[in-house]
Amino acid sequence: MRDIVDDLLRVWHSGRTGGLATLVRTVGPTPLPIGAAMVVDAEGRAFGSVSAGCAEAAAYEAALEAARTGRRGLHRFAPGSGLDAGMDCGGTLDVFTEPFSRRHFPEFPDVAADMVAQRQVTVFTVVWHNDPDVIGQHLITDRKHGTELVSLPDSDVFVSSFTRPPRLIIVGANAIAGALAIQAKLLGYRVTVCDARATFANADAYPGCEVVVDWPHRYLNTLSAAGEITSSTAVVVLSHDAKFEIPLLTIALRLPELGFLAALGSTAANAHRMEALQAGGFDDETLSRLHAPAGLDLGARTPAETAVSIAAELLAVRNEATAEPLSSLGGSISQHSSSLVS
Repeated sequence: MRDIVDDLLRVWHSGRTGGLATLVRTVGPTPLPIGAAMVVDAEGRAFGSVSAGCAEAAAYEAALEAARTGRRGLHRFAPGSGLDAGMDCGGTLDVFTEPFSRRHFPEFPDVAADMVAQRQVTVFTVVWHNDPDVIGQHLITDRKHGTELVSLPDSDVFVSSFTRPPRLIIVGANAIAGALAIQAKLLGYRVTVCDARATFANADAYPGCEVVVDWPHRYLNTLSAAGEITSSTAVVVLSHDAKFEIPLLTIALRLPELGFLAALGSTAANAHRMEALQAGGFDDETLSRLHAPAGLDLGARTPAETAVSIAAELLAVRNEATAEPLSSLGGSISQHSSSLVS
């Protein structure tokens, strides 16, 4: 839902009724995780997705029907079900549809504000109950929960939890940093660009990102002292300058909770980097945590291509994936990948 929050707000503020479809349960391989959502506005335009094409037409019609009739309900889409002749994902999807408007979800602007501000918010939705009038009721809390469908004796409740997004700290303000920031935001990261040079650390050059003018090692120390470094935090060093990166890497390699650490550079530059870190007392086991030179071998030449290669490695490490071509592994994409609910 996070990825369509602006579309949902537009429908809500229009004063008209749209339809909201949410993927609440899957069985077998499916393209998207539970929590994926699609909203259909009063003009019949769709935003978002519950299945990346598998059962999209059927889910769209169900959401449209919810908007027209005001009815709420669960729909099961599966191969051979007859509900979507074009379905070819191999798994089963349970989708909850409901009307969406100011009247049907009056609390939504508060939920949206929490998501935009990256505050913890969880939405409980009754998706099945013996009493039809209870279906579709929402409860909002700031407590952290897993995103899941909870089956109770007399009802099913879908729990959609929006935690703070993972964080990427990019060290070094340059063209690659700008391209990587765009890639990371597409992957759901909140991005910070840190550079000690105020001339280059220009907030206007990195829209939607936090820009920090400070020595990177000092900034990382500040975050660590505040408890802001977690297993979902990634640091990518793009500075190409030993006076910035060696102090930064010296601190980063001593943070066991850090989820991903990488540094860009040529093979020769990386050899000098490793020599400096070894001279600083780091052994081979500790240095193995540093992904350097950063990125996968994609033949990247431009800043945008380099950013893709770094983002791909970050994603592979985060998901504990092989980074091998899917064609060489067999099976479906969903069997070899995982996603953050958004």
